[in-house]
Amino acid sequence: MCVLPRITLWVWPMLYGLGIINAEKSEFNEDQAACGKLCIRRCEFGTAEDQEWLTVCPEAFLTGHYWALFDGHGGPAAAILAANTLHSCLRRQLEAVVEGMMGTQPPMHLSGRCVCSSDPHFVEEKGIRAEDLVIGALESAFQECDDVIGRELEASGQVGGCTALVAVSLQGKLYVANAGDSRAILVRRDEIRVLSSEFTPETERQRIQQLAFIYPELLAGEFTRLEFPRRLKGDDLGQKVLFRDHHMNGWSYKQVEKSDLKYPLIHGQGRQARLLGTLAVSRGLGDHQLRVLDTNIQLKPFLLSIPQVTVLDVDQLALEEEDVVVMATDGLWDVLSNEQVARLVRSFLTGNREDPHRFSELAKMLIHNTQGKDDGATGEGQVSYDDVSVFVIPLHSQDQGSGGH
Repeated sequence: MCVLPRITLWVWPMLYGLGIINAEKSEFNEDQAACGKLCIRRCEFGTAEDQEWLTVCPEAFLTGHYWALFDGHGGPAAAILAANTLHSCLRRQLEAVVEGMMGTQPPMHLSGRCVCSSDPHFVEEKGIRAEDLVIGALESAFQECDDVIGRELEASGQVGGCTALVAVSLQGKLYVANAGDSRAILVRRDEIRVLSSEFTPETERQRIQQLAFIYPELLAGEFTRLEFPRRLKGDDLGQKVLFRDHHMNGWSYKQVEKSDLKYPLIHGQGRQARLLGTLAVSRGLGDHQLRVLDTNIQLKPFLLSIPQVTVLDVDQLALEEEDVVVMATDGLWDVLSNEQVARLVRSFLTGNREDPHRFSELAKMLIHNTQGKDDGATGEGQVSYDDVSVFVIPLHSQDQGSGGH
């Protein structure tokens, strides 16, 4: 029996709020969280680790902060591994490019050597900026972490996967990387800005259908890649019905053939949509061993571990003390809209200006509002039956204490 590693939450002397509630879907909480100070040193890529990353690093070349939420499915194993691994992957990837991040425009050669006098022009022509190196580091870190999870779960005979939502505060910018259906939003006095996109079988329909078009063997003759408004029946044979394929945003009609009666590659609507009748997300970490029930059809080829990264230029905002980023797993967003969350945030922070723990209390309050206890602010009283995890990150404190080099 494999003993799962204990997840450690590294709490630093900075302000933020974290709340987690276990919906008791399983014995262990399938939501996991991690946060800490981000210390990046000058080093050669591949240098052996001789120091724990999440420590105060006096010799750090560049510092920032890191927050991450992982929503597990099929058990907590993948989420726990991700919470203990992704930050190390990110540090390695950032240290490989940190020298190139110091200027507005990264050099063609990391060593600074100029092989061609036009090198700066080519970099400028491609529109490559320092922030693109951070984006690339995040993308590579997610991929590296996914590989680690695959190896570890296979070695221990465990299964499972997780979504991943990460925020990194670095050089006056906030990078939000998302693979899955968690969400981050910026809440200000007169603005709500969505900082992530959800990746579900519906939102990535065309990518998934195109993959099935190119590699039809992935469906093993058991599924149809075509989308219809509903599951077709025998009585539909020979009729012309609405459909769409991978190359279509719009709809058309086709005459129903016997092959169209197979189970759809993507079935269901909204939160009920499932990939191959199994999974509700199309991006995340893990799921290397996941197969369609009673078949040998793998889901992993249809899943991406690469996040979408949004960059918020915090230095360009006229920040106020109550400007916050709310990061949460889908259990929150299943019952509260962006607007409802923003109303709760503004009302709570305005009424609790003197409370030194107000951001933690705000995170708890948001979770409280997913448990069907209508406080009049949302007027809904809906209940989330999912695990719920929330980070509340005040941007004003990050701006005042942002790390340099």
